[in-house]
Order: sequence, then structure tokens, then C-alpha cells
Amino acid sequence: MTDHPTPPQPPQQQDMPGTAARMDPRPDHGEDSYVGSGRLEGLKAVITGGDSGIGRAVAIAFAREGADILISYLSEDDDAKETARLVREAGRTAILVPGDIQDPAHCRAIIDRAAADLGGIDILVNNAAHQATFDRITDIPDDEWDLTFRVNIHAMFYLTKAAVPHMKPNSAIINTTSINADKPNPGLLAYATTKGAIQNFTAGLAQGLAENGIRVNCVAPGPIWTPLIPSTMPEDSVKNFGSQVPFKRAGQPAELATAYVMLADPKSSYTSGATIAVTGGQPII
Repeated sequence: MTDHPTPPQPPQQQDMPGTAARMDPRPDHGEDSYVGSGRLEGLKAVITGGDSGIGRAVAIAFAREGADILISYLSEDDDAKETARLVREAGRTAILVPGDIQDPAHCRAIIDRAAADLGGIDILVNNAAHQATFDRITDIPDDEWDLTFRVNIHAMFYLTKAAVPHMKPNSAIINTTSINADKPNPGLLAYATTKGAIQNFTAGLAQGLAENGIRVNCVAPGPIWTPLIPSTMPEDSVKNFGSQVPFKRAGQPAELATAYVMLADPKSSYTSGATIAVTGGQPII
């Protein structure tokens, strides 16, 4: 609880979508700490938003547990190349696929590439997300509302629909929701609404895919120190980010990785329809 930075963070702002290299302090993705034990040996994973933040931490953990990985990302080439380097250092395959998951054709292309170049899909991590801060609903442009839904929930549908035919029994779909699904931040109205939709999508899909033997779960992070924060929140919010939860600090991406590994692990064969909260002590209902 005390081994990670605590607020206040130094003043900092970035343009969307932000980059890990410019953050102070630098996020901990588990580069120097995560040690695998073969829990995902030989499995094939697709991770959206895998270039930085939670996605990078999950990619590092999956690779060190023995999985090959396709990393989907928007345009953050430098961050994505660093994630790929870390995956390859673990002795696993890393495939980089840039592009906009708002486009259903691109979502299908991601899945087709994974099926062809990895030889299958055992794990789909729907993690990529967009958010922006607005004080009032009247400040939210129509196209911003649409963008948030297209990236956060519509793409999840396109990717999952394309992936399911490639997935064998005891494959896993893991969606990233948020504490905002249960405790919505009014300044993140569009984002919080999509995160509630993701939790509902997960619960319904887990029931619908039970007959296929495909497990569907989600992780609900609390305040996590990723490039999304300095690139989408006002300076004062960035400075005090994480102080609102009982741990009185932001979580590091590495601190979520074990939740995704647990849900991906074939030994978690009776876990489906669950939401795993990683919130620094803040209860969710």
C-alpha cells in the first residue's frame, strides 16, 4: 500500500491520447516486478489499447505467463513498440496493429489477423477506451458523445462478435469497465455511461456464451495512473488524482495485471459473469 507514489502529482497536461513516456511519475506496468509461472502457456491473446497503461501491464503479464499477443492501438507507435519489445523479451510473439476501432471493418481485421498470424484466439481483452471531461451535459458536443460510445462499447461488440467463432471452450473474454459503472463521476458522463453498458454487456454475454464454454468477465478499475489522466482531465484533477479512495493514491497499471491473468487462466473455469473490482479499497455495489 505504501510502495507507490501518492498525490499530489506534479503539474502536467498532455494532448489526447497521451503517452506514458511524458508522465511524472512514470507508470509502473510491471516491467521490473512481474514474474510469470506458465499460467497462460501457449495461449493466444488479443489486447486492445495494449500500447500503454492497463493494456501494457496486461500484455507484459500475459507474455511472462506464456501467451502470444496481438496489440491493438490507435496511433501511439512509440508506446506500442515499447510494449512489443517487452513482450518479445519474454520470448513471446508480439503483433502490432494500429488503427481506429470505431470502424467495424478494422475490428474484424484485428480478429482476422490474430486468427491467421497467432493461429487462433484464446483470450480477448477489450480494454481500449476514450474519455473527456465536461462540467455540464450542455457542454458535451453530440459528436463527443457518439465517439465515446463508438470506441468504448460499439467496438467491444464488433470485436467480440468477430472473435467468438474462433474461440474454443474455456476461452476467455475480459472487458475493462470502471468504478464509474457504479459510482459515476458527473464530469465523465459519457465515459461513465459506457462503462455501465460494458458491465451489463458482460453479464448478458456471459449467460449467452455459456453453452459455447466461453467465459466472460470484466475488471472494474478505480483511479489508475495512465496516459488517459493527464490527457483528459484538468490540471487540478491530475494533481490530486487517486486521493479520493481509501488508499489515498492512484493505482499503478501493474496492480491490475493479476486480475486479468486470473480471469484468463483456464483454471478459472467456473468464473464467468463476474466483475473484479480493483479500486484501492473503494467498495462498489
